[in-house]
Amino acid sequence: KVTFSAAVPTVWQMLLNYLRENNLKPTTLKRVVIGGSAVPEAIVRRFRDDYGVDVTHAWGMTETSPLGTQGTPNAAIAAMDAEAQLKFKLKQGRPPLGIDLKLIDDGGKVLPHDGTTFGKLMVKGPFVVGEYFRGDGGEILDADGYFDTGDVATIDEHGVMQITDRSKDVIKSGGEWISSIEIENIAAGHPKAELAAVIGVAHPKWDERPLLLVKLKAGETATKEEFLHYLEGKIAKWWMPDDVVFVDDIPLGATGKIDKKLIRQRMVDYVLPTAVAAGAAVAATVALAAPPEPKIYAPEPEPHPEPEAHHAPEPVAHAPEPQAPEAHPPEAPAPEAPAPEVHAEAPPVVHHEPPPADHTAWSPQARPVQAERVRGLTVIEPTFTETKFPGAEASEAVAEAGFPAAPRLEVPADPLPAPEADVFGDTPLTLPFVPGQAKTLRKADRQADRKAKSGGFGNRYLDLALLGALAPAAMVGAAMLGTRFGLMDWKTGLGLITLEWAPKIALLSVATGLVGVIIALFAGFGRLGLKAFLVLGLSLATLGGYVWMRQAQITNPPVNDVATDWARPLTFSQRMMRERGVDAMPVEFDPIVPLGAEFYAGRRVADVNAETCAVARPLILAANTAAAYARAKSAMEQAGLALVTDDPRQGRLEATARSLLFGLRSDVVVRILPDPRGARIDVRAVDRAPTPDLGANCSRIGRLMGFMRS
Repeated sequence: KVTFSAAVPTVWQMLLNYLRENNLKPTTLKRVVIGGSAVPEAIVRRFRDDYGVDVTHAWGMTETSPLGTQGTPNAAIAAMDAEAQLKFKLKQGRPPLGIDLKLIDDGGKVLPHDGTTFGKLMVKGPFVVGEYFRGDGGEILDADGYFDTGDVATIDEHGVMQITDRSKDVIKSGGEWISSIEIENIAAGHPKAELAAVIGVAHPKWDERPLLLVKLKAGETATKEEFLHYLEGKIAKWWMPDDVVFVDDIPLGATGKIDKKLIRQRMVDYVLPTAVAAGAAVAATVALAAPPEPKIYAPEPEPHPEPEAHHAPEPVAHAPEPQAPEAHPPEAPAPEAPAPEVHAEAPPVVHHEPPPADHTAWSPQARPVQAERVRGLTVIEPTFTETKFPGAEASEAVAEAGFPAAPRLEVPADPLPAPEADVFGDTPLTLPFVPGQAKTLRKADRQADRKAKSGGFGNRYLDLALLGALAPAAMVGAAMLGTRFGLMDWKTGLGLITLEWAPKIALLSVATGLVGVIIALFAGFGRLGLKAFLVLGLSLATLGGYVWMRQAQITNPPVNDVATDWARPLTFSQRMMRERGVDAMPVEFDPIVPLGAEFYAGRRVADVNAETCAVARPLILAANTAAAYARAKSAMEQAGLALVTDDPRQGRLEATARSLLFGLRSDVVVRILPDPRGARIDVRAVDRAPTPDLGANCSRIGRLMGFMRS
């Protein structure tokens, strides 16, 4: 129940033929994408008219990663009827965001986007190649950063690009360019044709002329005139092929494209019928005027006289422009060379083309009813007596609530003057309190005390933020312990928890810390400021650690394989390989730094070792091999390595080391060989987990070498 698929035109052609021959019809297919080479109009029409399948053209290269254009219509094209849209469906489409296209001529001049002017297709963008692997091919971008695709194309006023040919396949006839792809796509629409190919063949007058090769459908027969008549009115007259050859097979490359390189090899000795007479005429005449300046596009008017009529029984030479009188009679025309057969038996050749991211906190109320803070109120020194005045119980309740206690006061005969307004407001202070008021105030004051002690919302928020700031470190610590003691594998402990989850939580804790500082500013900076900055500092420190580690991963060589000798690389014994296990990183003779490393990707580990690990050099000892072996074994024991292989006869020592934090294992092999100066010691250290070791193996080899020298 496939609804969408993509393939090159020849694959779709074979599918359509199969459907027709077996009277089948796709029931679920809705849309197909065609790329690899230009799609013939017949394929688009058959998909649309016979099966109701929409065809979208696309173009790209490995160098464009890989999409360069796609035939999705813009608003103007989508508003056209189906027939008007067809000519745009035959084009390769418009570039996606980030891709820029331009056309240039052989001199580098930028050509217009008018839909008719042919030019070299240049492409530029952030995901377009900048150079080839290891610098092969030299500088491949022009001064503006554009890459030469090797295609010849046009671009119309809608920005829709159409590939007319590969630069090596375009036919240059009389200084003008003829698109071999356009001719063969039209010829492939002939009812009797299964496949068609067009190549340029040498011509003495026009440099090259088109030759059409046709593979007929099974059981069909046809003549040259049928195909030439079929092309009339569909292409310019001077584009008309000079000959048609019917072949048993047309070779395809590994990706299903027509292999024109192989076709040209097979047709290397072929001579066009029109080339015989033209050769004699050119040899007998000298043009008076200089040849026209080559252009990169073909204007609508015919640029030169029409090639010889193809329906005449005898070939006729092109009529030249006014010429000088003949210096000598023309030679007799050579006999017409027979058209060679193109056999299917020749093995197909896979063609590899060369590289041409107001918080107002609650504040407790001041304790009410303090006489010394009331203006005009006489403070009475208390005198203790056994007599209780009415309301003493209320005073005791007030005392319990934290107010100034006066359980036994001698009140003077003269009443107190009426108090003035409180300094905190205009409400006058009144005494004494009644018991109900005291109970209410006691409850409210206790709540105020609790809030004062807890700091309210701001304090609680900072407590949670502090836990968040400590969480990444706690997670990493748990991951270290879990990995080291075998409770989890390194992919979970180091990869998932340490390198993915913890950094995200650290970044979130920094944002939480910043919010905490803002809350502290409004809720009472003197009380909450220190805690807020503590939370923020811890968060920043944790995040800074991850930033440092990430930078170290980028700037340090992302290798976990260090050796002193890459000319004769050390390998591990079968016993050690069993110890490493099937999930361990493979041990290669000449490893390459994997993709993803910003500064080192694609380079040999041997070259990176030579640049970044100065201690990774063979050690020469002025001693015999037995003494050197004993010293190497002692050095491995001093370094705390666990010996796995101890083979003095072979001069081989193998041991296992564990990293300090996560306990990840690394394997070390030492080889002792005789040397004219005594004994030579080589060391190789390889991690089991494919993670950058941040220089751990280089340091390990350095320590071993130091122990051996001492």
